[in-house]
Amino acid sequence: MKSKVLLSGIIGWFVFVCPQKLDAQEKRNISLADAIDLSIKNSKQLKVSKARIDAAVAATKQAHQNQLPDLKISGAYLRLTQPNITMESKSNNGGGSGGGNQPTTYSIDQAVYGIANLSLPIYSGMRIQYGIRSAEYLEKAATLDADYNKEEVMLNAINAFANLYKAKENVMLINENLAQSRSRDKEFADLEKNGLLARNDMLKAALQTSNIELVLVDAENNLRFANVNMNLMMGLPEKTELIPDSITLQLPNEVKSVEEYEQLALQNRKDMQAQQVRLKETAIGIKSAKSDYYPSLALTSGWIAADIPGFISITNAFTFGVGLQYNVSSLWKTGAKVDQARAREAEARANEELLDDNIRLQINQAYENYVSAIKRIEVTDKSIIQANENYKITKNKYDNSLVTVTDLLDANVSMLQSRLSNELAKADAIIAYNTLLQKAGMLGSAFNTKP
Repeated sequence: MKSKVLLSGIIGWFVFVCPQKLDAQEKRNISLADAIDLSIKNSKQLKVSKARIDAAVAATKQAHQNQLPDLKISGAYLRLTQPNITMESKSNNGGGSGGGNQPTTYSIDQAVYGIANLSLPIYSGMRIQYGIRSAEYLEKAATLDADYNKEEVMLNAINAFANLYKAKENVMLINENLAQSRSRDKEFADLEKNGLLARNDMLKAALQTSNIELVLVDAENNLRFANVNMNLMMGLPEKTELIPDSITLQLPNEVKSVEEYEQLALQNRKDMQAQQVRLKETAIGIKSAKSDYYPSLALTSGWIAADIPGFISITNAFTFGVGLQYNVSSLWKTGAKVDQARAREAEARANEELLDDNIRLQINQAYENYVSAIKRIEVTDKSIIQANENYKITKNKYDNSLVTVTDLLDANVSMLQSRLSNELAKADAIIAYNTLLQKAGMLGSAFNTKP
């Protein structure tokens, strides 16, 4: 008796307290467009891509700055240990006699000097220009990589949104079926009390209710996980209860052929464009390596000032000229650099061909997945009609004692399963279509997002 009272108290606590906690959670209606926008805004992956773009922009700026003159300034104040410095000078006393070198001794204990050198590159085998073009190509490639990552983030948001929708529909349908099952249990219990139903049949129905309750536990757990995953993706508090707007999950009226999607992918895929840009950069790398064969020419200018007390003082000493520099060892060292640059170009070209094959394969796979998903919708639409009709017939037979309770319960399970399969098929078709768009490089334009 005490255990029954305790159980009733626990149930009462869950009935009154738990709904209050659930109601305390923030609820938010979310559309697919909102989910995509928030995911893009809060994506950690896109923040990494942005940092890479900033680094590439800085590298381009640095390459341009190599055209500017170099100005170096140095100076020093020195203390000496009072060395004795003797300098010989010629003296002429006239008359052709008595002439000779007269040594002069200096005692020096300090010195100060300052030097400024200005150098403006005129020609360096086009090394600077090739460096600028190479940096610009890499900057463009980084931007294209970020655009490709953005479409991946969008597809992840669509998948998460569809999974949340599926989880919510599962819970709703299972709850609906559970309510029907409990109502049937109550009906069977009344029949069993009046001796109109075998106890074994009543227990079979109760067992199915228990099985539905177990399925509901798993479905609610999946819903909570899908909800948390969506919140984290969009940068929302984890406890926010999201209500997906199913109206925004729409399938297209028509699709293109697989060949058209292949051509669109080769034209629009940002990763393919990035690879093509990197191939151009490797071609510039070959020219840059060959520039080591050529000398460097620069305009030079300098300023020198020095003061050694008691010995010498130099002020306003300016120099102007042209400097030529050539590393003779480049004649036998540059060849290896050129070979290495050519190997990088060959690798980039092979990667482009490999990516081309992968894109074609991805398009075909995504297209077949979409076609299969549409067929599953058609099949499950028919199965719902068949399952509902089967349940009506079975229920009528059961009421006339022509079939067993087991047959009735099986018909009920088939009806629930057909509805669940239909909802899953619709959501999977949405995912499959958007995956096809992403593989074709058209997902961003489909949702009108800025590049």
